Amino acid sequence: MKHCLTIAGSDSCGGAGIQADLKAFSAHGTYGMSVITAVTAQNTKGVFDVQDINPSVIAHQIEAIFDDIEVHAVKIGMVSRPETIEIIASTLKKYSLPPLVIDPVMISKSGYDLLQPEAKKALIEILLPMATLITPNLPEAEVILGYAITTIEDMKKAARDLHKLGCKYVLVKGGHLVDDATDVLYDGAEFYLYESERFETINTHGTGCTISSAIAANLAKGLHVKDAVKEAKVYISNAIKHGFSIGHGVGPVHHFYELYKKAGVCDDRK
Repeated sequence: MKHCLTIAGSDSCGGAGIQADLKAFSAHGTYGMSVITAVTAQNTKGVFDVQDINPSVIAHQIEAIFDDIEVHAVKIGMVSRPETIEIIASTLKKYSLPPLVIDPVMISKSGYDLLQPEAKKALIEILLPMATLITPNLPEAEVILGYAITTIEDMKKAARDLHKLGCKYVLVKGGHLVDDATDVLYDGAEFYLYESERFETINTHGTGCTISSAIAANLAKGLHVKDAVKEAKVYISNAIKHGFSIGHGVGPVHHFYELYKKAGVCDDRK
């Protein structure tokens, strides 16, 4: 069994962050491990408070994993402060890194800033160049690049510009497009488009965390980036299609729909 590590924030309602990452790892038949960067107080209605973890504790979590267990892929999510970004980068550089997927989490669906403004520079200059793949959605790509992205051609331009920051691959996710949900992958030379049906649902909590973790799990299992993204796109589309309500706001995607279906306990609540 392959071992996947997520470095991200905790979501108390379980739909995004560390919890979503571990569910996605498990759904892909890999063993999930975690380094918690922050604890959030949130539910389906929003994020209400954040407590960042001390940088030394973050470093010690990373060291505890790498000093004992082989890691086949790493996913990085919420890293809200410059100090957090700096300690993650410096600690990871001590080791021979497996594929690294970075999901540049910046703003929650309820509009809460999950990346402090002063951390943007550190994210761009320190962390993104280390990535095998980065997976920004359109608002995140707009924040990083400073211009609007509304069409597929805009996404291709954004992918080129993001690639210049030093990562090997860029996946610009099109979930915020008006007409479709096409994602654009760029490897520095060619573009690959991944299309999917758009589902009419509000239950999309954890979408970005989940697809980036699914990609990381696929990379851990030896898939090429193009195939890892293709398989993850199918997985997240199915998870979104069968997302369900657990509270009074934006419910989670269904990480285990296929497994629940096979077990005869599938619940299609909307």
